[in-house]
Amino acid sequence: MGIIDFSDKRFNIFIEVVPPAGPEAGPLLKRLKDVADLPFAAFSVATNPVAKPRMSAMAVCSKTRQETGKPAILHCTTRDHNRLSLQGELWGAQGLGIQTVLVATGDIVALEHRRITTTVRDTDVFGLVKMARDAGLQTGVVIDPHPESDGLETAIRRLKQKVQAGAQFAVTQPIYDIQAADIMARETHSAGIPIIMGILPLRTARHADFLHQKVAGIAIPGPLLNQMHQAEDALGAGIQNAREMLQGARERFAGACIMPPFDHYEVLHNILKGA
Repeated sequence: MGIIDFSDKRFNIFIEVVPPAGPEAGPLLKRLKDVADLPFAAFSVATNPVAKPRMSAMAVCSKTRQETGKPAILHCTTRDHNRLSLQGELWGAQGLGIQTVLVATGDIVALEHRRITTTVRDTDVFGLVKMARDAGLQTGVVIDPHPESDGLETAIRRLKQKVQAGAQFAVTQPIYDIQAADIMARETHSAGIPIIMGILPLRTARHADFLHQKVAGIAIPGPLLNQMHQAEDALGAGIQNAREMLQGARERFAGACIMPPFDHYEVLHNILKGA
């Protein structure tokens, strides 16, 4: 249990989980148990997202598997560990029955925190992919085209380097319109591995503005921004967009990774209804 099946014609849905900012996992686990019967393949547990301290992703993976019976994918970054610690993390994951990891460089530490927080990076993401494969783990990577700076060409070149290092699947940053999905599907096809499309449901117009203006790697198209501002039910509009993108992913990719915002896992009931 834990190896993701990427057989032909199988569409895998992952649910991204952000660990709690503290030692108490009970409320999070209750929310995850409430959605565990929905049609998705695995939870995908982030490690210190946006470079802020969170409960150990490995601990949350282990607890989530125990409480829900669903596989959990461990995110592992070069930012937080030296090579000794990375090797220990990979072996520790195996020891706990975690068989799939998602390897990334990790979000950049904010400038105001660099006086007290260092970035390690003993190895680069390509080296960590190789370490994970050598450890016998199913290994995924992230595609970040930086749409705010038109960095898709660089992202595809790096993706192919990750595949050469041993990457077996890849997850994109959130995509919000079919045109962008078409471009991503076309450009990643030659990489030769399953691509999982990111979906981050919008909750409010303010949420949409923040993601578009402040979060690197996310670009929300103008028509959708206008729709969020004009909608009487902004949450409903965000859920409808997520449902449309999920259908778009089914027609173009090997799966989707849904990223419920602010621990609002209850939106999954509406997004995955009839999936």
